Amino acid sequence: QVQPVESGGGLVQAGGSLRLSCAASGSISSINAMGWYRQAPGKQRELVAFITSGDITNYPDSMKGRFTISRDNAKNTVYLQMNSLKPEDTAVYYCAVFYKGFTGWGQGTQVTVSS
Repeated sequence: QVQPVESGGGLVQAGGSLRLSCAASGSISSINAMGWYRQAPGKQRELVAFITSGDITNYPDSMKGRFTISRDNAKNTVYLQMNSLKPEDTAVYYCAVFYKGFTGWGQGTQVTVSS
C-alpha cells in the first residue's frame, strides 16, 4: 500500500505563487505515476497534472502554463508549482498515487486565492 501526504496549501493573493508537496510512503517501488487533482466547492474533482515513474508529465490544456509538476525521487516527493494564481484556482488539492492498479489518495490541502 502507498499513502500520499500533501502539504503546502494556504492563502495567497491573486497573482501569487504556491508550491505543494506530496510525500509518498509505503511500497514506493510499485508506484507507476503520481498526480495532482483539485476540487472546488460544488464542482467535480479535476486533474491538474501527473508525472509517471519515467518522468513523463501531462497537463490538461486548461492547466498548461501556470502549473508545473516535478519529482524528487530521493525524497519520494512530488511537487506542484503554481504561479499566477487566480481566485478560480481556489480548491482542495489532492495528491494521487497510482500503483499496481490501485489509486491512493491524500487527505487534501486547501488552496485559497484572494482577489
